[in-house]
Amino acid sequence: MADIKYLELLAKDYPNIEAASAEIINLNAILALPKGTEYFLSDLHGEHEAFIHMLKSASGTIRSKIDEHYGGVLSEQDRSDLAALIYNADAEIKRRKKSEKDFAQWCTTVIYRLITICKSVSTKYTRSRVRRRLPKYLDYAMDELLHADDEENKNHYYESIINSIIECGIGEEFITAMAEAISVLAVDQLHIIGDIFDRGAHPDEILDFLMGYHNVDFQWGNHDIVWMGAATGNWACITNILRMNISYNNFDMLEVGYGINLRPLASFAARVYADDPCEKFMPHILDENKYDPIDENLAAKMHKAIAIMQFKVEGQRIKAHPEYKMEKRLLLDKIDFEEGTVIIEGKKWKLRETNFPTVDANDPYALSRDEERVLNSLEASILNSEKLQRHIRFLFTQGDLYKKVNGNLLYHGCIPMSEDGEFTEVMINGRAYKGKALMDYLDEQVRAAYYTPCDSEEIGRLGDLMWYLWEGSDSPLFGKEKMTTFERLFIADKAAHKEPTRPYYKLIKDRAPCEKILREFGLSARHSKILNGHVPVKIKDGESPIKGGGLLYVIDGGISKAYQKQTGIAGYTFIFNSRFMALAEHTPYEPLREDGTQKFVSPVVKIVETLPERMMVLDSDQGALMVNQIEDMKQLVNAYRTGILKEVY
Repeated sequence: MADIKYLELLAKDYPNIEAASAEIINLNAILALPKGTEYFLSDLHGEHEAFIHMLKSASGTIRSKIDEHYGGVLSEQDRSDLAALIYNADAEIKRRKKSEKDFAQWCTTVIYRLITICKSVSTKYTRSRVRRRLPKYLDYAMDELLHADDEENKNHYYESIINSIIECGIGEEFITAMAEAISVLAVDQLHIIGDIFDRGAHPDEILDFLMGYHNVDFQWGNHDIVWMGAATGNWACITNILRMNISYNNFDMLEVGYGINLRPLASFAARVYADDPCEKFMPHILDENKYDPIDENLAAKMHKAIAIMQFKVEGQRIKAHPEYKMEKRLLLDKIDFEEGTVIIEGKKWKLRETNFPTVDANDPYALSRDEERVLNSLEASILNSEKLQRHIRFLFTQGDLYKKVNGNLLYHGCIPMSEDGEFTEVMINGRAYKGKALMDYLDEQVRAAYYTPCDSEEIGRLGDLMWYLWEGSDSPLFGKEKMTTFERLFIADKAAHKEPTRPYYKLIKDRAPCEKILREFGLSARHSKILNGHVPVKIKDGESPIKGGGLLYVIDGGISKAYQKQTGIAGYTFIFNSRFMALAEHTPYEPLREDGTQKFVSPVVKIVETLPERMMVLDSDQGALMVNQIEDMKQLVNAYRTGILKEVY
């Protein structure tokens, strides 16, 4: 009966033998196509312009297509101009309107060239799928032009379409839409392996962009999970996200992008730290605020104020959760205010300063009434930020702690392991979990914090777990012994700033631990890879992103400007198409110049593995689903043929 009910539901979309048979034919045809190209990026850290450029350019693939088709036809400059048009159509059109004597003729020429490139990037898709990715109202004209041939009888027909586009005055719109279609078709599936938020100016613009993207998934990073926890109202998470973004001068994003009201914090900080220069709390300015410029001195006071609140709230959470084993991070009660020192793990360190006006030496983790008022206000602002909550929900619906896709394993940080290469048991809610079971349980608990109706105590517990995932030593999203925020702010000696990594990061240099991880997740080392982010690869120091004898790839290469001095490059894209796997190594993104031009440097693309046979859709996860769909459709046809279900015409 269950099968009949399912077939009855299926029959609503395929009401007769002809409709069901047509779908079988369509699915079988798709299975015979090459697998679409997958792109993997990690650690975007709010660098919206660089990230969007990577996608628009398909990490150099589009320039390769231009050179392939026009290498012997167009000059280097003309090919660069065509690439610039695809990457940033609005800017290039604006520039051309000023420089071209016959702008209409330029539009006509460019449309022909764009059609050629669009044909090239769409060859892996069915005609119907390509058309679904074309913009509404312009899809008919684009579809006809993309499937133009050399038949003499139709040449005039195609010319007429282009001439009509120009005569109707929509040449600019058509060019922009065609450029967008090229970028969209070049990337079939996008995987973001963690850390959209923090440091860079506009994670909000990245998420706005991705919410309109055709096929994207996320593997949460620790910088994502702390925002997700903040969105539930957890104060430990809230103080962390605000401290980080105030420290990077991201006021446009906080107040304009997400509408978080920082005035109560600003007023409190200006009053309490009026006579404190807060020199060590001055923001790192990677990007200027356009709409909400905050005086640096006030920003520094806000930074210090929220940092002290963070240490207090975190201390409360550490005491409430002894199972987190974070007692070593209780530091406010280890301060000798008269001597100006702090004892950390048995060692005494000299403090830069001892101005802690809100810290009660007898009860250092207690929030003052004013601090509680500020945090209540900030919590209300975050819970009522429609845009932030929409973005966080998108991360939940499209994201996971890890993902297996087309034989590869994706996760942001690490799988907790001991020095001897065994999976570490982590105690959560009174039970021990390790390996895949740990990841599955944590994924379940994180979702419960957002989706499951809970009382305030349960919401608090789950929010605390997300805070633990942000910086706990056994968190698979953190992978370090400790987060030394207090030390970096209050201790000058850099020896105190070190954050030792967990054994995982040494183990993955060898093949055997990577094989063990793949087996744990039901994958084979013969056909699978691990794609990892989180720890920037220091290329300039000779470090390689390829670990475990080619089984694991760390693709955090420093998209974030904050890391580029460490890495020496500006990020990686891992590319997996039907023929090979490759790493694209990027140079720093250069913004639009005042004259409307922009310099684009194609990444260095290195093939890391060539597939023994071309991978078809049939060989992919999508193909496996389609094979099951075909079997379902065959059962539906049989139900019609045997009279179990009646056909409708």
